[in-house]
Amino acid sequence: MHDIRAIRENPELYQKHWDAKGMSGGETVARIVDLDARVRAAQTALQSAQAERNDSSKKIGQAKAQKDEAEATRLMAHVETLKKTLEEQAELERSAAEELRGILAALPNIPAADVPPGADENDNVETRRWGEPRAIAEPKDHVDLGEAMGLLDFEAAARMSGSRFVVLKGQLARLERAIAQYMLDLQTSEHGYLEVSPPLLVRDDAAFGTGQLPKFAEDLFRTTDGRWLIPTAEVSLTNLVREQITPQEELPLRLTALTPCFRSEAGASGRDTRGMIRQHQFSKVELVSITTPDESDAEHERMTGCAEEVLKRLGLPFRTMLLCAGDMGFSARKTYDLEVWIPSEGRYREISSCSNCGDFQARRMDARTKAAGEKGTRFVHTLNGSGLAVGRTLVAVLENYQDEGGKIAIPDVLQPYMGGLSHIG
Repeated sequence: MHDIRAIRENPELYQKHWDAKGMSGGETVARIVDLDARVRAAQTALQSAQAERNDSSKKIGQAKAQKDEAEATRLMAHVETLKKTLEEQAELERSAAEELRGILAALPNIPAADVPPGADENDNVETRRWGEPRAIAEPKDHVDLGEAMGLLDFEAAARMSGSRFVVLKGQLARLERAIAQYMLDLQTSEHGYLEVSPPLLVRDDAAFGTGQLPKFAEDLFRTTDGRWLIPTAEVSLTNLVREQITPQEELPLRLTALTPCFRSEAGASGRDTRGMIRQHQFSKVELVSITTPDESDAEHERMTGCAEEVLKRLGLPFRTMLLCAGDMGFSARKTYDLEVWIPSEGRYREISSCSNCGDFQARRMDARTKAAGEKGTRFVHTLNGSGLAVGRTLVAVLENYQDEGGKIAIPDVLQPYMGGLSHIG
């Protein structure tokens, strides 16, 4: 959610960024400014009418005390007229404020000053790269590798659930669990994140708080009682501070969770239909930080480094991309994507997205902080990142660690989680 005062004071800034997203920024800002003016005008008229009504009511008593019935009657008629004015102005304020809130709720965050301009992924900027892809003669994709071992079954999943689901078996199921457990242990034991086991179902206001609603309802799964299955643990973890004033001395809060995630992939028709890259259900280790405004930029770099460290220890080549303004998510003001090397495709694919949302989500959740001894509060800054998506990490391990015979070497750091096993297949 946006600060209406900031838009009022610097409309050109918002117009420029929303124009860059193809959203008719000029018309949007003009409508916001007009509605804001109507709300404030109605509020002023209300206050004036209320003061006049109170004054007239007082004068009615005085007129009656002086037995001036004519004046009392005139004043009472005037109070009745003011009552109608109050009702009209209250309705004008309500309707204008409701429309204004609706517009603001549907508008994305604006990018930070150091975010590069651009329209889509072609304008993203590579900031660094780690590791060299192994030379693999005619690399197989993870589908062929897993099905050849009899441990990956898309047909069985389709019979019971439809497309974009998978069944993992035996050592492959254990490898997925090992990856998830290793990532969670690394983030909690070395990077200082607090493990949380949050709800997987949330209400409307929680999904609204992190920006999934109202714009992205079609990307979510909804239950018959009106709750939403989380598309990422970011929703549950970030909402832990909703409607709270967190003491500044307790910040930053660093939270992590390993959860299933559920996405309808409504906008992904025809994309990544083969394999595990884009699923309706997948596991992910999520990272969330709650910070003060002055610490959020440094926390963003730190969080990205925590996600990168997983890939380094797994020995998976990757690159870090700074997203351009047009490719960022709805709530983000700055985002780094980590892209891992996928041998069968001969390219890097996204495996983590680490975003600083500034106070955008905090305003939607009314999440604030307060320093000891200070009277005022301020909105916190929220950050989130994947540390990492488990299914895509499994894909990367299978493909990068394959040999010519179809066996999969298990990365050293995962072998203790696999009972000492060094290979699959």
